[in-house]
Amino acid sequence: MNTAETTTKSSPTKLPTVGLSRRLFAILYDSLLLLALLLVAAAVGTIFTDGEATDPGNPLMATWLFFVSFFYFAWPWLNTGQTLGMKTWRIRLERIDGKPLTLWHILLRFLSAIPSIGLGGVGLWWMLFNNDKLALHDIFSETRLVDLKQLKQ
Repeated sequence: MNTAETTTKSSPTKLPTVGLSRRLFAILYDSLLLLALLLVAAAVGTIFTDGEATDPGNPLMATWLFFVSFFYFAWPWLNTGQTLGMKTWRIRLERIDGKPLTLWHILLRFLSAIPSIGLGGVGLWWMLFNNDKLALHDIFSETRLVDLKQLKQ
């Protein structure tokens, strides 16, 4: 990885906020990877039901899959600021104030992104009207996605 991509975050970077189209492609990429992970997690969950399918409203399975989903995003965001989809599209998550990401910011982002993206993408469409190109979940979690294409390779 390029050393410019792993710089410490003591001040906000001068990198531009990533646009909607690249953000959507990263979401699609991560959605496919997350789907595969959730299929494996559901299979692992059936170990505790003797191989039987769980009821659709089973709270234990829903909680298990929720935590797996959160972990898929939280682990890479805390370590590098990038999921696999974000690395592919050269996007990084950072705090607006430039300080290191915390678990609190990541939890806020994850929880607020669910309705922001899930309700017809209303939170993403907000970017088109925001001067800083921030989605609603960016604003709520005080984070932003920066465009790493501007860095020298």
